[in-house]
Amino acid sequence: MTNTLYDALIAPHEANGSAFLVGDDGTTLTYANFMKRSAQMANLLVAAGVSPGDRVVVQAPKLADTVALFAGTVQAGAIYLPLNTAYTHSELRYFVEDARPALIVCDTKDEAPVTEIAKGVDARVLTLAGTSGGLSAAADAQPGKFATVPRGPDDLAALLYTSGTTGRSKGAMLSHKNLLSNAQVLTDLWRITSKDRLIHALPIFHTHGLFVAMNTALLAGAEVRLMAGFNLDAILEELPRSTLMMGVPTFYTRLLEYPRFGKSLTSSMRLFISGSAPLLSETHTTFEARTGHRILERYGMTETNMITSNPYEGDRVAGTVGYPLPGTEVKITDPDSGDILPVGQTGVIEVRGDNVFQGYWNMPEKTAEELRADGFFLTGDLATQDEDGRITIVGRAKDLIISGGYNIYPKEIEDVLNEINGVKESAVFGIPHADFGESVVAAVVPQDGTALDVELLKAKVETQLARFKHPRRYIPMHALPRNTMGKVQKNVLRQDFGG
Repeated sequence: MTNTLYDALIAPHEANGSAFLVGDDGTTLTYANFMKRSAQMANLLVAAGVSPGDRVVVQAPKLADTVALFAGTVQAGAIYLPLNTAYTHSELRYFVEDARPALIVCDTKDEAPVTEIAKGVDARVLTLAGTSGGLSAAADAQPGKFATVPRGPDDLAALLYTSGTTGRSKGAMLSHKNLLSNAQVLTDLWRITSKDRLIHALPIFHTHGLFVAMNTALLAGAEVRLMAGFNLDAILEELPRSTLMMGVPTFYTRLLEYPRFGKSLTSSMRLFISGSAPLLSETHTTFEARTGHRILERYGMTETNMITSNPYEGDRVAGTVGYPLPGTEVKITDPDSGDILPVGQTGVIEVRGDNVFQGYWNMPEKTAEELRADGFFLTGDLATQDEDGRITIVGRAKDLIISGGYNIYPKEIEDVLNEINGVKESAVFGIPHADFGESVVAAVVPQDGTALDVELLKAKVETQLARFKHPRRYIPMHALPRNTMGKVQKNVLRQDFGG
């Protein structure tokens, strides 16, 4: 029996002397040395008491060794559980008590409080301290060979917790097959090869940075410029020597704020990809005008990996997320009956395929609610699908506003507001209303140096939308609340302005 994910992503690189990870300090780790480092990490995990099927919690900085720790966890047959480095110790306690890991890897500065949390589940704690000590130094003393633990396609490789904007955060169980199938499809669809050099400024505690970006690079043998985080100067410096970039919309809006960003800096680039949050149509068109590149937008979730993508060749239509990936079934259904809706009607996205997760950790009832017996997963995202299969996301079902019996989709209003001169971006949400059930509110961020003209907004909206869709209140804001992946947190807006 083989180890499905390890054998495909890491084992083929035993004799590969090409560069894999290039760090901020210029340090380069070749593929062959990364494979050796993976084995050292696997040996260290076993020495720390980790057995196949155990969870390994990682809340640590973005380093080459953090990536090697993921590979070593897979090689050792354990389950990798990355956590946002911004989570508080109180939040960490919930994840640890729910997942009950055998090992927690944290930053050196967090060792004392994390050790206290670990006592409750009898977990061991190691610190990731770069080359100066901790787990990295301990790994140096381990053998560079490891007898890979056999794991099949349906064995779990990772446990990723959802952001938990409503209710308890849920642990999505992802198998070797889930992760590998998606990496294979995306590598082929986006034509990633060993000739590519990827600018990687995304966090690696999230499916976008770890599984979409890193797994496709490993599968293709591409070089990765591993950045600790988004750094405008560093990215501008790397663009002329790179071919590929994956980012969130904020990355692209920040690049466009740099006056010299344009065709001369992006002439070597092959593809810009955006995800994790909606990309404004204005960003699409401005980016193309400045660089000649049309950003490729795709759509996915923690539970499903990637679901759709705009095409590599063909129209990348602004405001849409493209077509279902090969091997992935998508249907738009009535949220109440589950019936497939006619073309063009708004409904819930359901998805089925090898990319769809195995269920929620310790939540069989929630799993049964959202994962149908026939394998289709209810994403909770509202969308339309046109006659040729192209999908446009309308919003989250939980963000749907029902006012006076009418269904109101926030994105429709946001699209109108965002096209108005002087508006940088907007977020429309509902708050309780005694008569109508909910009232429509718009939070609007003006362009820099622009005062918000509410009367102008009202006038524009009145000419384009039915009266029941008109916001009853406009709130000027310096910035919209977002999570680490750039998604607007409408739950925060509802909480702050719901009174």
